[in-house]
Amino acid sequence: MRKNQFDRFGKCKAVISAALAGMITLLSFTGDGAMAVYAETTSEKIQKAEELKKITEEQRQTIEDKKDDLVEQKAELQGYLSTLNGELQEISNNLAQLEETISEKEQEIEEARQAIEEAKADEEKQYSLMKMRIKHIYERGGESFLSRFLGAKSYSDFLNRAEYVNKMEAYDQKLFEDMTALRERIEETEEVLQRELTELTVLREQSEEEHQKVDALVSTTSGSLAATSGAISAAEMEQAAYEAELKSQEENLEALKKQLAEEQAMAAKAAKMAWRDISEVHFEEGDRDLLAALIYCEAGSEPYVGQVAVGAVVINRIRSAAYPGSMVGVIYQNGQFSPVASGRLATRLSLGANESCYRAADEAMAGSTPVGNCLYFRTVIPEINGQIIGGHVFY
Repeated sequence: MRKNQFDRFGKCKAVISAALAGMITLLSFTGDGAMAVYAETTSEKIQKAEELKKITEEQRQTIEDKKDDLVEQKAELQGYLSTLNGELQEISNNLAQLEETISEKEQEIEEARQAIEEAKADEEKQYSLMKMRIKHIYERGGESFLSRFLGAKSYSDFLNRAEYVNKMEAYDQKLFEDMTALRERIEETEEVLQRELTELTVLREQSEEEHQKVDALVSTTSGSLAATSGAISAAEMEQAAYEAELKSQEENLEALKKQLAEEQAMAAKAAKMAWRDISEVHFEEGDRDLLAALIYCEAGSEPYVGQVAVGAVVINRIRSAAYPGSMVGVIYQNGQFSPVASGRLATRLSLGANESCYRAADEAMAGSTPVGNCLYFRTVIPEINGQIIGGHVFY
């Protein structure tokens, strides 16, 4: 390892590093470690944020479509309920009319029955009177009917007496027959009324049954309508939540895009700043172990040239005036390498890296750089144009 002094850059480096360190801290990275890489934060977060926003928009659209279906269903239920209520009101009105008609019919039947009883009584009374008159005519006192006729003073008197008897009998007979006919007519009327009452009763039972059915439909539909209204309210709340989430995601995405622009500007600025030659870089004791451990954490499963490239990025930062001028300063700079924050780097330091990572660290510290002056690397995504080695893009 080479040890060189570069004190003349100290003050300038310190000022520039302090200014850019605040911007660098905007970077953040994956925390699981194995394939976590520097500089993937903002771009990856933008990609993930856009994907998440797309999913949220789809979910919002789904719930909005669901709400629209529910609103349409509610309108249909309200229309159906209105129809049912109209039918129920009509049936109720018909039932009320039937009840009134049945009541009138029952009153008519009761009146007919009373009339029948009265007619029967009059018939019986007339029959009794007729028998009494006949008995009076034929059996008055001890005088026989024949002696009364024979006692007529003249033939004309005889005829008058006979005609009188005949008229009396005819009158009684007709009166009796009229009363009998009246009773029979009233009885026929009662039978007709009774049939009508039976028909009305059946119609009432059918109407009551229909009323119960429609009433049950009204209750069921009202319940469905209430449930649909509740579902609409829930959908509206869910939609509002998605809209709030979308707003938050849009704000986050906007911030990430702004952050990415700042990173890109910083990279461009760093590229224009002074770069020290590898011969001017001073390495401390333990830097080799530290770099090998970081290479292991960031690119342990990558091809060897990819491991050297990761080491070269660290050395490039040490050489650039935009970053701290030491291995420790670059690797432990706040928010730059996820293995540092997750604790994996400390664990790997205690265990040691493998032979491949040590060789890659040695090559990088000797000035080997398969990626030129790149200062960043991350997993490959379409948003980053750079040099791809294995699963990483260097830029």
